[in-house]
Amino acid sequence: MNHKRQEWNKLTEEWRLHLQLERRLADHTVESYGSDVRLFVEHLFGSGEGKSPLEIERTDIEGYLCELLERKASVTTQARLLSALRSFCNYLVERELTDTMATDGILTPKPPQRLPDTLEVEEIDAMLATIDLSSPVGHRDKAIIEVLYSCGVRASELTGLDLSDIYWEDDMLRIFGKGRKQRYVPMSGEAVRQLRLYISTRSQFTTSASGDALFINQRGGRLTRMSVINIVKRAAADAGITKSISPHTLRHSFATHLLKGGADIRQVQELLGHESVTTTEIYTHLDTRHLHTVVESLPMGKDWK
Repeated sequence: MNHKRQEWNKLTEEWRLHLQLERRLADHTVESYGSDVRLFVEHLFGSGEGKSPLEIERTDIEGYLCELLERKASVTTQARLLSALRSFCNYLVERELTDTMATDGILTPKPPQRLPDTLEVEEIDAMLATIDLSSPVGHRDKAIIEVLYSCGVRASELTGLDLSDIYWEDDMLRIFGKGRKQRYVPMSGEAVRQLRLYISTRSQFTTSASGDALFINQRGGRLTRMSVINIVKRAAADAGITKSISPHTLRHSFATHLLKGGADIRQVQELLGHESVTTTEIYTHLDTRHLHTVVESLPMGKDWK
């Protein structure tokens, strides 16, 4: 038993030096990794499994992760422990002390995806109703919120819009997304109406600096992303909405409402401009009330054989 502990001490110290001198990891990272591996070693010997570093198996690591889970250790703690053991096992393989990666096949625990708040249609209507249309920027702000919601665009995509990106004859917007990738999204009738109203007042702010920019500030410059965030937050606060609201909330609500209305996830993916459908799935959760309604509509126990 003592011989095996000595082997752990020797190899983990060599590994720590490797991390410091060759990998040039920060001192606090090396210390954290070392501490996590020491805790794993104590687990091995404490459970009577006095194995040497070259004898550990996947089941040993999985057993320790299960123990951490039972002790209600955070996902971050579990992931850090696995990262440390993966680094150590990789070092042993690189030194040709073993040809087995005990961590192979063990997935890194990930925290649950936090879904952003979703607005009901009534809440969006309330936000729009708070906007003062007698203000010089009233029609602009109303058009911004309408386009963010009914077209599902990002704030950065909205601020990048030019007048030439509006295809009035087809009621379409040309959007330049991430990596300047181009897509076309349809405008709702209300979005078209609000854009026309805004554009009829846009000349109040235009200057030589305005160029072709669609949404401009009162000095004539292109509206910034932060300005759009403030416009949305102000409308939500004025409507008495206490949820955490941002332009992305409107985009998320757009996707959620489309799914509830029967849209296919691939269609939503195209409208949002996502490369992968797995990204879209984050935006397309359905609330439990909707799911219960769907389940209740099934003919269970009636005609099923």
